[in-house]
Amino acid sequence: MGNCQRGRPRDAEPLHTGTRTSPDSKLLQVHDRPTIGDVFPNLKGSTQLSDDFDLYEYIGNDKWGLIFMHPGDFTPVCTTELGAAAGLASEFEKRNVSVVGFSCNNAQSHRDWIVDIKVATGEQVNFPLFCDPDRSHAKWLGILDQNNRDRKGLPMTVRSVYVLKPNKEVALVITYPASTGRNMNEILRVIDSLQVSHEYEVGTPANWTPGGRVLINATLSDNQAEGRYGREQIEYVDVPSERFSGAIRRHYLRYVNDPTVKEQPQEGT
Repeated sequence: MGNCQRGRPRDAEPLHTGTRTSPDSKLLQVHDRPTIGDVFPNLKGSTQLSDDFDLYEYIGNDKWGLIFMHPGDFTPVCTTELGAAAGLASEFEKRNVSVVGFSCNNAQSHRDWIVDIKVATGEQVNFPLFCDPDRSHAKWLGILDQNNRDRKGLPMTVRSVYVLKPNKEVALVITYPASTGRNMNEILRVIDSLQVSHEYEVGTPANWTPGGRVLINATLSDNQAEGRYGREQIEYVDVPSERFSGAIRRHYLRYVNDPTVKEQPQEGT
């Protein structure tokens, strides 16, 4: 795909810095904080719904994953975020996305917090909230922020959003400060962008929304692009650098209509 992402081979060993006994008593590697191109480690443990949660099984083999990281329960910004995410359950389902929350408290605390979220936002959280009361999973994942600590002086979980491809590879990471609530419309937008890019090998320009024109990846030659989309469907942008510099690839800006949008039949046909 023609984007500026730091990728790793799909068959590469998981990133790690050492070993430790994981919360499920198996010797596992302590991971660097997952980033784009890494395979997200499998979370196994408890949620408010189950004592034997398995992230990979929950997401399945053909769905995308969305993980919201939270430092703890009963925090004001996170309360509004989980309510907003719960209110978009049908939108995530439409996009074939499984949603998971992660917070450093136990199952009963999560259940009590969900009651508050319902009262505060009017939305019922039905997706699992992973439990990490001793922060062992957060440490294992490498997502503790040593620069931000709670009232007890303990490092807080980084407030990141992870979008996972069906193969569990990280497709997107967005990290927010504790003071700024996540924009759920933007999260839906980037999921739409990731999915159209993943399926059709295109990129999406600035401020793109579904239905807008997309960019043909640089990996496709003009002949390949025209064979796929049709010459008449492609807009080649004539830029000065291509006329005066032999080092610049010809036709690096090529627009085509959103391939997920089917053309409407014209009247009378």
